[in-house]
Amino acid sequence: MLNRILPQIGNILIAEPFMLDDNFKRSVVILVAEDEEGHVGYILNQRSNLLVKDLLVEFTDCNFPVYIGGPVSPDTLHFVHSCPDKIFDGDLIRDGIYWGGDFEMLRTQLSLGNISEEEIRFFLGYSGWDKEQLKRELNENSWIVSDRINPAIVFEHSEIDIWKEAIINLGEKYAHIANFPERPEWN
Repeated sequence: MLNRILPQIGNILIAEPFMLDDNFKRSVVILVAEDEEGHVGYILNQRSNLLVKDLLVEFTDCNFPVYIGGPVSPDTLHFVHSCPDKIFDGDLIRDGIYWGGDFEMLRTQLSLGNISEEEIRFFLGYSGWDKEQLKRELNENSWIVSDRINPAIVFEHSEIDIWKEAIINLGEKYAHIANFPERPEWN
């Protein structure tokens, strides 16, 4: 069973189809940090109605969407990217995916138009679990942990398809789950 994979940096957490927590329904979360206290990640498929320029006055021309990273510290802005040659000092998460980096360099590169939407994703807030909480949620089968992640999924801007793609990437045993209706009572 895939849940036997221990969650670690670079893995994704895929919400089971009938996740009860509204913050995480049909969510795919990339884990970006882990320490003795727990895990931190960002929800990849919950787009907000905001653009970067709505949040940061110095980014007046940045029309990139902002995603809801999670319910923790919703007044903070974070980013992951695939361009370490343009934004130095980011932490390698896995296979060309970096977390954070030099903010001044980010500002410069965005103002010059050197970074595209396909290279970066911004998040308001983050998702966080202490070790026992995530362990409990895994034992309750709220999440599937997967190390099968195509880096393109992180920067995919069709958030509707991310959950389905993540489920299908788990293999044939799980592919049928991708077609479960979100609201089965409507069938």
